[in-house]
Order: sequence, then C-alpha cells, then structure tokens
Amino acid sequence: MKGKGRPAPSRFDSALGWTGEPSSRLIRLVIAALLLAVFGVPFLTVISSAFSHTSDPTQLAVLPTDPTLDNFRAAGEWSLFTYLRNSLIIAGGGLLLQMTASVLAGYALSRRKFRGQALVMLLFLMTMMLPEEVIAVPLSIVLGDLPLLGINLKGTVFAIILPVGIWGFSIMVMTEFMRDIPEEILEAARLDGLSEIGVLGRIVLPMCKPALGVITIFGFIMIWNQYLLPLIASNGPGSYTITVAIALLRDDPSGSTGLLAAGSVLALVPSLIVYLLLQSSLVRGITAGAGK
Repeated sequence: MKGKGRPAPSRFDSALGWTGEPSSRLIRLVIAALLLAVFGVPFLTVISSAFSHTSDPTQLAVLPTDPTLDNFRAAGEWSLFTYLRNSLIIAGGGLLLQMTASVLAGYALSRRKFRGQALVMLLFLMTMMLPEEVIAVPLSIVLGDLPLLGINLKGTVFAIILPVGIWGFSIMVMTEFMRDIPEEILEAARLDGLSEIGVLGRIVLPMCKPALGVITIFGFIMIWNQYLLPLIASNGPGSYTITVAIALLRDDPSGSTGLLAAGSVLALVPSLIVYLLLQSSLVRGITAGAGK
C-alpha cells in the first residue's frame, strides 16, 4: 500500500535510488554500454574470426573481413565435429541420468523423514565444495577398475556420464522446490488411487517445471564444460570432447586463429540453444526461489 504523500514507483526506479530523471537515464546508458563492451565485444570477435580469413593472430575484428567457411572446413579435417558428437552424447546421457537422480533424491529428501537426513544433505553440499583436482586421482583409479564389478570404463562415454550423473546442486534445488508443495495435494492424489510414482509423475513434476528448467540449464552447462574428467577418463584422442580438443588445438602451432575461433563457436552453439529454449523456466525458477 502506498503511503500518503509518497509518489507512485516508476518503472525507472531502482534500488540505488535512481529515478526516471534524464541524468539517471544517462548513467544507466553509460553503464549498459560499458557492460556491452566488456562482455559483447569479445563474443562478437570470436564469431567474426570464425567466419574470417585471418592469417595473423593479432588481427581480430568485430565484423568479419573477407567472409569464408574455410575455418569450419578445417575444423572438419581436424575432427572437431567428431569431438562435438562425443560431447553431445555425453551431455545428453549425463543430463538425463542427473535429472532422474535429482528428481528421485529430491522427492525422497523432501517427503520422507529419516534419521541422518541432515547428514545426507551435508554430504551433498560437501561434494560441491571439493575441487575436481582433489578427486582426480581416486576417480581415475575407480574408473580403471570399477569396484565389485572389475570393469574398466576408461575410453568409453560411461566413464564421463556416470561421475556427472549425480550433482549436489541439482538435488538441493529439487529438494527445496518439492518441500514447498502442500502435503494436502499429495494426500488427495493418494486417496484417488495414485501410487507414489504416479504422485511424483502426475502431480509433483508438473508443479516443479521451473526447477526442472533450472537444473537442466545448469546441469547441461556443467557437463558440457567438463575438461579434467574427459582427460582422465579417455585412453586417447578418439574419446575426447570438444572442450579438450579446443584446449589441445590452442597449443598446436599448426592450428590457426580462425580454426580455434570456429571450434569455439561449435562449442558455444549447444549451450546457447539450451539457454534460449529454457530461459523462461530459468527466470521463473529464480524468481520463485527469491520469493520464498
């Protein structure tokens, strides 16, 4: 409710006390221009270099000069499209496994009370605090000789999919969203004859679409940007991902700047597509979490 004598808030008002005055608008335009220059110009430069014939690595431009697709043809010769396919398979399989585990674990943690529940949540939180370098050597040993089964997973996509199949961040997001669903709704569904799987699939998941969008975007980006795990899980270049291939290409003196830029564009496109498709769910998920 607006107080007496207090002007109605404008769409130009902000937490910093800026109003719709011309000076405030000018300051905002300057800040927006600086942010665009810092974040937008490097992005445009990479895209421009991917479609330009650049022989000198020091000559980069925001707009393409002498447009060509030769860099992408060279990327095919360097098997970057094969590495891109490997990344898509790993990201798709890992994300599917991760979302399944997050939904099931989140439902159990949010709706079932058991002894040691707080300890389980603490363990999930601890896995997010450990850097990858700490677990690199033990993980390499486990992947080379899977306990109890004695299977060597190195050199296969499963060596990368299984370690990223469970992520503490996704489990915690789903747990917090599911906790806010009224228990009365679930009890009514059970009285109507739905099993626990039916309650989860037909009642809980449709109400958690924003959370599913959040874990899909962040989970895909986390898996897609993996660098250390594909290195220790592979037996050779044939099982590399696009991120590893680009890093190795950067240190190769025979690779050109345009080829490196083309590989960067190939690595960027899938993440950009996932974000554009699910950005509305991401915004709803963030705003829902902020309002709790």
